[in-house]
Amino acid sequence: MTAFREFIDFGELKVGRRVGQALTDMGFEEPTPIQAQAIPLLMEGKDVIGQAQTGTGKTAAFGIPIVEKVNTRAGVQSLVVTPTRELAIQVAEEISRIGRHRRIRTLPIYGGQSIDRQIRSLRQGVHVVIGTPGRLLDHLNRKTMNLSTVNMVVLDEADEMLDMGFIDDVESIIKATPQERQTLLFSATMPREVLSLAQRYLRDPEFITVSRNNLTVPQIDQVYYETREREKLDSLARLLDVVELNRAIIFCRTKRGVDELVAGLQARGLPVAGLHGDMSQYQRNQVMRQFKGGQVEILAATDVAARGLDIENVSHVINYDIPQDVEFYIHRIGRTGRAGKSGMAITLVSPRDYRQLRLIENLTKTRIRREKLPSLADVTERQKEGLVEKLRHIIEDGKLGYYRGIVDPLLDDYDPVDIAAAALKMSFGPVGEENVGETAGFGNTGAKPGMVRLFVTMGRKDNIRPAELVRIISDETGIPPNLVGDINIFEKFAFVEVNEEWASCVINYLHHSTVKGRRISVEPARSRVGG
Repeated sequence: MTAFREFIDFGELKVGRRVGQALTDMGFEEPTPIQAQAIPLLMEGKDVIGQAQTGTGKTAAFGIPIVEKVNTRAGVQSLVVTPTRELAIQVAEEISRIGRHRRIRTLPIYGGQSIDRQIRSLRQGVHVVIGTPGRLLDHLNRKTMNLSTVNMVVLDEADEMLDMGFIDDVESIIKATPQERQTLLFSATMPREVLSLAQRYLRDPEFITVSRNNLTVPQIDQVYYETREREKLDSLARLLDVVELNRAIIFCRTKRGVDELVAGLQARGLPVAGLHGDMSQYQRNQVMRQFKGGQVEILAATDVAARGLDIENVSHVINYDIPQDVEFYIHRIGRTGRAGKSGMAITLVSPRDYRQLRLIENLTKTRIRREKLPSLADVTERQKEGLVEKLRHIIEDGKLGYYRGIVDPLLDDYDPVDIAAAALKMSFGPVGEENVGETAGFGNTGAKPGMVRLFVTMGRKDNIRPAELVRIISDETGIPPNLVGDINIFEKFAFVEVNEEWASCVINYLHHSTVKGRRISVEPARSRVGG
């Protein structure tokens, strides 16, 4: 590391500020065990043999040092050799994300892709090459790739390359790099041939290992639901509307993710509070009192914040973000189903999460059942059932004399069923799409007096800014811009206050309209709950 760079904490490790920002963006709060062991050794320039399976965070274990050491003004400096094209693509994507703020250029090289395109990219200049043995050799033989400036070589999943008959090719590739290089070998198992390879090409290597032999999963019901990343909040809200919770812990990868999720769920009227490392001890204690005391049913937390929590009667654990390490998954879901009680673990899975989901299944030798997300009709039916159950309790509890006195004068003129239905509507507000935007149904939206606070399903991810949101609302509905009040924009949604006389108009015009190429929802926010 160079002396003039600024460093920040990554758990107990120090990383450059730009790398630290990228790790935060990726949701890494602290290093996994393999990262904690490997990164300091690699930063010291030592050769390393790492025994670890996929699913332990090993890509970042070598990806972080690669990015830290790259000179962005030079050519190819790091080479990662992988057994398959799928792994090459995955490793290239992860190193690219780690090096995003340092503008690190990575290039995956594998068979089945146009070699001419790869040659063009190599000529334009890259810092890190990740490839399969056959295609790497092809480039070397064509003299379209120069490895003379490489100072770090990573052999990833060496036992897989041995099984696939690539060891001779790997040796030819290593010989094309300078002798004064740093070499890292990762392998889930250590057969004799892999150890022999290490002895020939690594200098006084340090040996590190992360065992995955004793991964046991609690005997609880495990399910997953498919969703798209941009629809994840809506999918979770729909699930929470139909699932019977006692207490639930929802895990997010990042502190910002916790804050975004809490805001989004509170906007839907759900009793939720957040817990993460940026909170003071007083705030943490207050949140835990609310959760244990039942004032909030849902706790959204990061892995680090939830460590060491001992909470009884947690009926559900929900992985809003799939964890980067299989052990994190086991620790998370182990917080439900305690003391012989039943529990459920729910994982939301977007298309890019499938590889990690399969790794969790394979390493834990567990099958996670796929379920279908509830439809809007399912949610409506569940809400009806909830209302019926509440009414049963009220009727059985009695003490209705005062209210009977109000109803009696109406019985001569109206059907008793209509009277009961009107009382429900008055109590709970209008329900159904035909009443979207009806002023009488707004209730307390958490806005200033004379204003209505609206929930809009677009945010920073859509490159929307407050001034632009005001312009869209004004252009589409005709509301004068000065009648739009406070605006809070989050990653995937926003809150905006509008004058109560215009609220119905704004909802009716914008709800399910297309803005910036996608359909949005606009609905009254719920009063802020929790703390």
